Amino acid sequence: MSIIAKVIAQSDRADRFPGSAELTQLQDYFNNSSARISAVQKLAANQQKIVDEGSQRFWAQCPNTPSNRGDAQKTALCQRDQGWYIRLVSYCVLAGNAKPLEDIGLDGMRDMYVSLGVPLANLKIAMGCLKSVALGLLSSEEAALAGPYFDQLVRAF
Repeated sequence: MSIIAKVIAQSDRADRFPGSAELTQLQDYFNNSSARISAVQKLAANQQKIVDEGSQRFWAQCPNTPSNRGDAQKTALCQRDQGWYIRLVSYCVLAGNAKPLEDIGLDGMRDMYVSLGVPLANLKIAMGCLKSVALGLLSSEEAALAGPYFDQLVRAF
């Protein structure tokens, strides 16, 4: 749910107009809409670069990991998931909140990785590597918008 939909839903549930704090939130959201769109465009245009460079950084730190043991299919699946997480971060940037991440259920994702035998400590490092590469491609304003959602991914694992 976007911040706009959230404010409207909260106001409607309370049977009132949006309050000044909510309107200020919306004004801030609209004021940085160009940066939001630019950040999403950069993440989309550089998704493969972020995944490739993030994977290289991760493997330099964790060389003995399932995604780096010579199984091309396993590597491709891991990198596909990384691209998916970048896309989810971009959805959050557009929405102005973490609802897209919450909707997929990060707890469920974490449990799935545990059941597959993927070390969570490695996932945490991998997400940090993706964050580092991605934020390096963004302006400081764009990075400030995307960074918290990457942080939420890192904390989830």
